Amino acid sequence: MLNWIGIAAINMAIAVALGAFGAHGLENIVSAQQLEWWHTATLYLFIHALGLLVVGLLIRLKYTTQTTAWLLQIGIIIFAGSLYAMTLGAPRWFGAITPIGGVLMIAGWLWLAISTFRLENSMD
Repeated sequence: MLNWIGIAAINMAIAVALGAFGAHGLENIVSAQQLEWWHTATLYLFIHALGLLVVGLLIRLKYTTQTTAWLLQIGIIIFAGSLYAMTLGAPRWFGAITPIGGVLMIAGWLWLAISTFRLENSMD
């Protein structure tokens, strides 16, 4: 079993580093729209890294499965990664994969809901 708490902590560290880079290293290099993409990517990375931290704890407590964590992590990589890549010069069409990451993150949260409802029903 993967250590999702550790992976979440790494995501948080990356979010801090990339947030700082965006605030101090990119503002005079990229357009306002590219900087907005960077900020959006960092915000979603932060929020979902924190969520992944909680999910890691819930996995250890057997309230959910690793499926939740995998969906969130892959969603983070695709969503934030595509926005970071476009900011750094990837072609604009690259943004077409961004929603795939968003759908995976939504699926992760829905899987968490489903798995916790199933657990609750099995305890009745």
